[in-house]
Amino acid sequence: MAKGKRWARMLAGMTVVALVGAACGDDTNRGDGPSGLTGSITISGSSTVQPISTAVAELFNETNPDVEIAVDGPGTGDGFELFCKGEVDLADASRAIEEDEATACADGGIEYTELEVALDGITVMVNSASPIGCLTTADLYAIFGPESDGIDSTTQANTLSQEVGGSGDMPAQDLEVTAPGEESGTYDAFIDLAGIEDMAIENGVAEDDAPALRGDYTSSPNDNVIIQAMEGSPNAIGFVGFAFAEEAGDTVKEVEVDGGDGCIAPTAETIADGSYPLSRSLFIYPNTSTAADSEGLKAYVDFYLTEEGLVNAVELAKYIPLPAERQDATRSAWESAVS
Repeated sequence: MAKGKRWARMLAGMTVVALVGAACGDDTNRGDGPSGLTGSITISGSSTVQPISTAVAELFNETNPDVEIAVDGPGTGDGFELFCKGEVDLADASRAIEEDEATACADGGIEYTELEVALDGITVMVNSASPIGCLTTADLYAIFGPESDGIDSTTQANTLSQEVGGSGDMPAQDLEVTAPGEESGTYDAFIDLAGIEDMAIENGVAEDDAPALRGDYTSSPNDNVIIQAMEGSPNAIGFVGFAFAEEAGDTVKEVEVDGGDGCIAPTAETIADGSYPLSRSLFIYPNTSTAADSEGLKAYVDFYLTEEGLVNAVELAKYIPLPAERQDATRSAWESAVS
């Protein structure tokens, strides 16, 4: 089930919308899939994608109430570990599968298809009392990167920011960092999108140590815990997926990011057009062998890829739908995998 008050509210609202549609007899874009199926489906992985998969499950269960669908969100890496062992039917992922994970799946005899389902922007946040309004990628490296251990103020971080090409002019503030841990796909995606690895290598950090954040921050797999940290201290700074940041209260401020083209705020528009530097794709990875034998799993993924899933459920979860041509590409990839 979805975690925290935010997703409880989302599911309650979604159920109301779904019931209204059912009462009106509106089956628009729901497809002509089978109904009355039975069985169970297990899903694990990204806490970022979890709300979308949960919303799709709730909508799918309107016509297939006897299919039990369990959606868990321990993190992308943890989800792939279970998936590649054959312990779950579908992996949610906030980044593409990595080489070692693909190898583990191959070794375990797990066949899968990568399906892009939505767009997200990793959102850097501070307390509303913070003077920070925009950060360059060099600033992000200086606050979050592998050389940042012991840096507990922007005054200290400014020196490191300058070393990696930044201006080093962040306003004075102490720093209390709370962010996702290594089990999270958001952690990996942030390192990639913010250029953390490249700057670490260029600054003389050993390549084997580069794909990591600072070791002395508070990590949590729960996005709500990270937001609570932002709410609780004027010195807090961290990052989560766009949907979680959008649901935060007035005590939290979203930070603009300058990737070289000026300060860009995370919005549905800037994420959709890719101008926001920390924009990313979200994925699901169904086990195609299981789908061949499980009418319930195949029907669930089929439903996921209708407009009801790729648009309505994605928007309900506060993420950004794929452009139409990328939705079509996702559907084609699935059709090829199961035909």
